[in-house]
Amino acid sequence: MEHENMYDAVVVGGGPAGLTAALYLARARMRVLVVEKDRFGGQIAITSEVVNYPGVEKISGAALTDTMRAQAASFGAEFMAAEVLGLDMDGDVKTVHTSKGDLGAFAVLIATGARPRRAGIEGEARFAGRGVGYCATCDGEFFAGKEVFVIGGGFSAAEEGVFLTKYADHVTILVRSDDFTCAPGAAAAARNHEKVTVLTNTEATAIEGDELMRALHYRNNVTGEEFVYRAPEGDTFGLFVFAGYEPATELAAGLAEMTDWGYIVTDEGQRTAAPGLFAAGDVCSKELRQVVTATADGAKAAASIEHYAVQMQEKTGIVPARVEHAAAAPRAEQPVAEQPAPQAGSAAASELFDEGMLAQLGAVFARMTAPVVLELHENATAASGELVAYAEALAGLTDRVDVTRGEAAPADAAPFVRVLRVDGTDSGLAFHGVPGGHEFTSFVLGLYNVAGPGQPLDDAARERIAAVQGPVDIKVIVSLSCTMCPETVVAAQRVAAENGGVRAEVYDIAHAPELKERYNVMSVPCVVVNDGEKVLFGRKNIEQILDALA
Repeated sequence: MEHENMYDAVVVGGGPAGLTAALYLARARMRVLVVEKDRFGGQIAITSEVVNYPGVEKISGAALTDTMRAQAASFGAEFMAAEVLGLDMDGDVKTVHTSKGDLGAFAVLIATGARPRRAGIEGEARFAGRGVGYCATCDGEFFAGKEVFVIGGGFSAAEEGVFLTKYADHVTILVRSDDFTCAPGAAAAARNHEKVTVLTNTEATAIEGDELMRALHYRNNVTGEEFVYRAPEGDTFGLFVFAGYEPATELAAGLAEMTDWGYIVTDEGQRTAAPGLFAAGDVCSKELRQVVTATADGAKAAASIEHYAVQMQEKTGIVPARVEHAAAAPRAEQPVAEQPAPQAGSAAASELFDEGMLAQLGAVFARMTAPVVLELHENATAASGELVAYAEALAGLTDRVDVTRGEAAPADAAPFVRVLRVDGTDSGLAFHGVPGGHEFTSFVLGLYNVAGPGQPLDDAARERIAAVQGPVDIKVIVSLSCTMCPETVVAAQRVAAENGGVRAEVYDIAHAPELKERYNVMSVPCVVVNDGEKVLFGRKNIEQILDALA
């Protein structure tokens, strides 16, 4: 093992447990690397509001974990976007096999968290994204005025069931046991809501349909009585699954002791049965799985790992060399610069962008190495006026952004903006609608990726992007309320910014009903490749986008 790839500890998983462990280890002058295959921040990063983290009255999950990552980076923690493929825990130096090569470490911390559990019913996979959903915030609006079913008996099922009444005509919650398993208050809110019916001792058995869901079969598991809900002719309905989570513990198989439910057994110091292997967060066997317990696990694991790594340094004579300036890892994959925020040059800018947005814009504009041009395609819609005001406000904040007018957008479509390079050539990036809400950040990052230097890419990713044979057309269909959409947008547009044969255009589904109908979109994000050659649902990173283009 080359010593430049040698670490005191490799943390697998970039959620609260892994980030906390990295912070503590880096502060203790250990060389630590966090490897994350999806999105740094974990499950909590898609939560719009966290109100029970001590000392923080209210914050979004993304902002909370962004801060955790920035803290860890400030002490020297390193980060890698890659998938861990396997662990070799023999010997004093362990080997971590990743999609970007092998790493050496004295200790490995598994903090891979948990993933939503599928209901496991017939037809679930077939209709995922076309009626079956797992995120009420992202997809609830697709079922306005329709019947919606919820599978689950825990807190999420009760809370999200009530949330879905904002859109649905009626919500039926199917609880397998004889009662909810969550706190009485959450259960009462569901039971007492006029638009919610709770059926206990009831489980879904199968889904039927053609392009969309048309029928749901369910039964009472005490009496055996069978039921079928059929949507009105020509219509569909929604089915949201909140059946709990399953631990992502595949890497520990055959190495650590596990419970019958697949959770890793640890001692009070988060040690597993395998020397040098530790676990923290939702992968562990414990009674309460919350952000606060995950961070506690991470801190305890770090203390144990530090002690273990020092012993291994003394035994082997190997002291991993710290990278003292590794703190360049940006928050939420955003370029960060120690620059003052631009001043709002007009009333429009101050109305459109709050202080946080202005600070983010200032960081991006300070790093851009070339100007970009926003080519506006207007029409007579109200959204067109919003888009013009948005673009002109951006341009008023910096000399790195100019605005020009292109040909008019169709009267029956959304206005849109194309991002041009300074020489007037089309970058391949466009947004149809107004890039607000959760898409503000992805739009700004798109400008940065076109202007340069752009978000960092490793050599393997650059080679894969260069190998894509164009022309390729990617449509990313989003909702501005979707917390999982921006990562997919940024990934697709990063590919387009790097490869001139790829286009990546984003469509706010509120202004694109024809795309919703054409591709039967009932979940976002939805990625459409080459006008339907491939239609993919769910959050995607760069590797997954490239897999779809292969």
